[in-house]
Order: sequence, then C-alpha cells, then structure tokens
Amino acid sequence: MKIAISTDGDYVSAHFGRCPTFTIMEIENGEITKKESINNPGHHPGFLPQFFNEMGVDFIIAGGMGNKAMDLFIQYDIKPILGVTGKIQDTISQIESGTLKGGESLCKPGAGKGYGIDKVEYDHGDDQ
Repeated sequence: MKIAISTDGDYVSAHFGRCPTFTIMEIENGEITKKESINNPGHHPGFLPQFFNEMGVDFIIAGGMGNKAMDLFIQYDIKPILGVTGKIQDTISQIESGTLKGGESLCKPGAGKGYGIDKVEYDHGDDQ
C-alpha cells in the first residue's frame, strides 16, 4: 500500500493542492518499508491526481481538498482521507495502528488562495 500525505513542516497540511511537500510512504504487512518527502510539483487542476496515480499511490491524506480534486482521485481509484490534522508522526502512528479516521474536508471554496504554493509557471511539463 502506498500513501501520500499533504505536508506542511511537521504537520498535515490543511490545503492538499497547495501544501509545500508530500510525505510518501509504502506500507507492507503493517510496517513502513519506505518513507520520503517530495516537494509539491505544482498546483494545477487535474495534475496531482494523475501524478499520484502514476506513482502507484492508493490513499491520499490531507486536511482538505476541493470536490473536483476528490472526484479525480476517486476516478483513479485513489481513496482520499480528509479532515486529518496534527503532526505527521502522529498520523503515521495512527496509520500503523489502523486507527486513522478521516472526516469532513477542511477546505472551503477559495480557502487555499494565498496559502502554500501558488505557482504561475508549472514544472511538470505539458499543460494538462
């Protein structure tokens, strides 16, 4: 199982698409076998769901995301777990113990503007 967590410093980011980084983990038999942090490659509608699909991500964890992004993840068979807050390490512990619970998305339309990355130019190739 592969999980991507929207990350802002040591915390789960409230705004999925604009978070500065993502923590990517692979879990086998309840154990983390690989963990890395990657910079957010860009906030552009439709790009991140495709990007994480190509990485083989099964779950995306965030404080919140818009409905369009949520629908795109579901189309790629990636399950969004939203409403998650707190420290990344606490979230990882909850994943390992099977106690992580999601809730309502913390994002409201337009709430992410001015937060995190807000790129005008994208560094992921062609415009999709």
